[in-house]
Amino acid sequence: MSRGRLGREAHHETSNLSRENTSIKTGHSASPTRWEAESPSAPTKPHSDASESPSEVTFPEGGLRAWLVVLGSFSGMLASFGLMNIVGTFQAYLTTHQLAKESPSTVGWIFSIYVFLAFGCGLQIGPIFDRKGSRWLVLAGTVCLVVGMIGVSESTKFWHFILTFSILGGVGTSLIFTPAVGAIAHFFCHRRGAATGLAATGGSFGGIIFPLALEALFPKVGFAWSVRLLALLFLVLLVIANLLIRTRLPLKVGGSVWPDFRIFRDVTFVLTTAGVFFIEWGLFVPLSFISSYALANGVNRTFSYQLLAILNAGSVFGRAVPGYVADRLGRFNTMIATVALCLVSSLGIWLNVGGNVAGLCVFAVLFGFASGSNISLTPVCVGQLCEPEVFGRWYGTMYTINTPLPEHFTFSKALDPIWKSQGTVCRYSANIFRTRTRPGTHGKPKVHHVTSGSMMSD
Repeated sequence: MSRGRLGREAHHETSNLSRENTSIKTGHSASPTRWEAESPSAPTKPHSDASESPSEVTFPEGGLRAWLVVLGSFSGMLASFGLMNIVGTFQAYLTTHQLAKESPSTVGWIFSIYVFLAFGCGLQIGPIFDRKGSRWLVLAGTVCLVVGMIGVSESTKFWHFILTFSILGGVGTSLIFTPAVGAIAHFFCHRRGAATGLAATGGSFGGIIFPLALEALFPKVGFAWSVRLLALLFLVLLVIANLLIRTRLPLKVGGSVWPDFRIFRDVTFVLTTAGVFFIEWGLFVPLSFISSYALANGVNRTFSYQLLAILNAGSVFGRAVPGYVADRLGRFNTMIATVALCLVSSLGIWLNVGGNVAGLCVFAVLFGFASGSNISLTPVCVGQLCEPEVFGRWYGTMYTINTPLPEHFTFSKALDPIWKSQGTVCRYSANIFRTRTRPGTHGKPKVHHVTSGSMMSD
């Protein structure tokens, strides 16, 4: 090709680029088009060339910002799950004071509705988190939880507690803990088990501190001021959660914020949901009835209620340690091991301990450790099955299906079949998780890839 011809073509292309609405010649269009897509002044097309240049999603796996999110999640779970872990204290007080004229099973409906809403609302909150992020959800949860506790302090009738504790408290708990768990998945992948476990210990610390504090405050300042002080503490903790919980990965673009049950077409997700279902039925029996069981077997009242604090103390280590181990040995593998430990502690100790105080302490610590993985490992296992941009939907839907056993019963000999079958339920859940673990994966993390703003599972 002659130099004159090259010069004329270069001049012709320069003239074309200087004019508005002038098309670029075929053969020279690839480079300018890519430049236009990348230029900050040109309109961008985030989904263009999606199939050509996928890039792997990177997770910080640490750093100041990531660990501040974990701290914010810890504060949020300390308030939300801390409240969930003290329902027994409230139930014991209300049945002998404000609602003494109501039957214990009637009073129990307050806390059954609370637990149902705390887990069930995730069906809707999860998709909203995927679309809108965490900020407004955590803020709304803060308002619901703090206003609900202030309302509880002024409540005197059954329907008062339904509105304040059950509805406001339940919805507030769900609004806080769903984004608190989901935000961690934006910063951690290979270390997600350890990070989620550390954040989840907040609920266990709440289960230790709050019952002991309330039992000390009730006789000194009364019920109303005790709950107001609890509301003030919740406010401080949730302000920290609002400031620190943040999302990082691109939020889901398009789609619906409404529940979508088509995710159950994934057989692996169905099996995992079934496994968690049996775990919830198995683990919430001791959590609900251990104090009543001790009382029914002649243990003094004070120690019977302290057993729940002992169980939560074991749960602190049970949420942190298995998460660390799971990142190395596999998330589903670790879940199987902890559920098997629940089986051993239930059938080997609880069934034979009766009213023996030392035996009850051993069971509470061991079962608390083994059952702690329920909160810390379940979201990590779910995160292996889906893309990061839909984690909220999958996690929230799973927990809605697996809303725990209602707690409006009181322990009696008529319920012997329930707690005696608890170990068998743990065995079934372990078998389902073993079936779910794919050969060659060993429950280890999947690698996620992003393509021009959209995320795809490798």
